[in-house]
Amino acid sequence: MIMKEKLYQTPKGIIHYWTNEKTDTSSAPVFLPGLTADHRLFEKQIGHFGKKYRVLVWDAPGHASSAPFELSFSLKDKAVWLDEILRSEGIDSPVIIGQSMGGYVGQMYSQLFPDKLKGFISIDSAPLQRKYVTALEIWLLKRMEPVYRYYPWKMLLRSGTKGVSTTAYGRKLMREMMMTYDGDKERYAALSGHGFRMLAEAMEADLPYAVKCPALLICGEKDHAGSCIRYNKAWHRETGIPIRWIKGAGHNSNTDRPRTVNRIIDDFLTEISFG
Repeated sequence: MIMKEKLYQTPKGIIHYWTNEKTDTSSAPVFLPGLTADHRLFEKQIGHFGKKYRVLVWDAPGHASSAPFELSFSLKDKAVWLDEILRSEGIDSPVIIGQSMGGYVGQMYSQLFPDKLKGFISIDSAPLQRKYVTALEIWLLKRMEPVYRYYPWKMLLRSGTKGVSTTAYGRKLMREMMMTYDGDKERYAALSGHGFRMLAEAMEADLPYAVKCPALLICGEKDHAGSCIRYNKAWHRETGIPIRWIKGAGHNSNTDRPRTVNRIIDDFLTEISFG
């Protein structure tokens, strides 16, 4: 299964994305990695689902290959660019599978294009609605860049790998993705700070962010990134969206328990008659 790298020009930079050559369908699982991660986060999913479906994954704006990029865009901009990419690829009814920040992009996409989504899966993400977060949490999100600038790179590298994964594979992969920014901590801090500010601003907009298509929440039982477990419990309770807890997995549960997560995604795609 061969993935082809493609480019999409935006006013603020070039987005790099990858897709396979299955062009006989207008639907596709679309994988969106989290903040500071890149397309490699989903290598176990692309290898599995790419054998059966048209798939697409990107390096989010400003991340890895999708740099340099002007860090003045919003979460809405990201969703609009994603839609433009999907339309250019003839993908009219995607199933968005977003990890962490990727899950927020998926919710913004649902807000802007509610009739296009065939399905949505959140992996270790959280709800975008304002009601789930406190004023203090939003205040902190807007002020994370100086925190990242303050800590030594080696400390960031250690906490960034051990803090998101419980397995040797998951930690090694996250380290490799973080090493993209080795020697340029300023870029890493700016990218992280911008991502959190962008998220806070989207929450402050207080839009419905309703997910009207079939949806599923996936969360690692050992996900200690922020308050992800608390958010997912509340999200499930408030909306009734089914949730699957991944035993022994951290924030990057798709890398910690790839077979389990792939099986759950497979079942979801079967349930919505995908493909």
